[in-house]
Amino acid sequence: MGINHKLTFWRQKLLIYLRNFVVFFFASSLIMVIVYRFVPVYITPLMLIRCVEYAWNGEDVRVLKKWTPFEEMPEYLPKAAIASEDHYFVTHSGLDIDAIRKAYKYNLTHKKIIGGSTISQQTAKNVFLYPHRSYFRKALEAYFTVLIELIWDKKRIMEVYLNVAETGHGIYGMPMAAEIYFGKKLKELNKQEIATIVALLPSPLSFNPNKQSSKFLRKKRFIIREADRIIKLDLEKEICTRKPYKRKK
Repeated sequence: MGINHKLTFWRQKLLIYLRNFVVFFFASSLIMVIVYRFVPVYITPLMLIRCVEYAWNGEDVRVLKKWTPFEEMPEYLPKAAIASEDHYFVTHSGLDIDAIRKAYKYNLTHKKIIGGSTISQQTAKNVFLYPHRSYFRKALEAYFTVLIELIWDKKRIMEVYLNVAETGHGIYGMPMAAEIYFGKKLKELNKQEIATIVALLPSPLSFNPNKQSSKFLRKKRFIIREADRIIKLDLEKEICTRKPYKRKK
C-alpha cells in the first residue's frame, strides 16, 4: 500500500471517528437534558472538579447539597434571584444579547472581567459544564442554554438553578446554604436571609457570613429593593410584573 493510500485510509478513519463523536455528543447531551427535565440533579461536573481541587490543595473534600422542589421554596427566593442575576429571565429566550455585548465591551478595557450570563446560561454551565472561562466553554454553554430553553420551562430552569448553584466550600444549592449559614430550612428564611444567600452567588468561595463587606451589604439592599418591585411572578405563565421606579424628588 502506497503512502497516498495510507493517508487516505487514515483520513477516512479519522472522519469516521469524528462523525461518531459528534453524533454521540449531540445524542447524549439531548438525552441528559430530557432526563433532567424530570429528574433531580444530584451531581454535576463542577462538584467533581471542586472535589479534585480541594483534594489537591489538601482541603476538606465534601459535597453538601439537598434537593428541594420549587413548590417548597419561599416565594421571595426566585424574585431575589431574578433581581440579582437576570432581570429579563422570564421574557428572554436564554441569551441576553445586549448584556453579552455590554460585558464584551467592558472586558476589552478593564482588568476585572464581568459576565453577561443569564440564569439559563448559568444553569447550563452549572449542570453540564466546567467553571473555567474560555470561548470554547461559552460556545458549549450557549448550546446547552438553547437546549434547556427548548425542553425545560422557566420554572424548571429556576428550580434546577436554585438547587445546584455553588454557595460555598463544598456547598451547593440554596436549601443547603440555608442550613449551613442560618441553621434553618429554606422555607423558614426571611427576606434579609434570602438576599444574603442570593448575593453570594457571584463569588461563593470568598463569602464569609460573619464578615459582610460594605459592597456585599449594598448588593443585598439592591436585591431587596428590586425583588420588592416584583408584584407578581408566575414562571409557568411567564409573567413578571413590576412596580414602576419611584423617582426621587
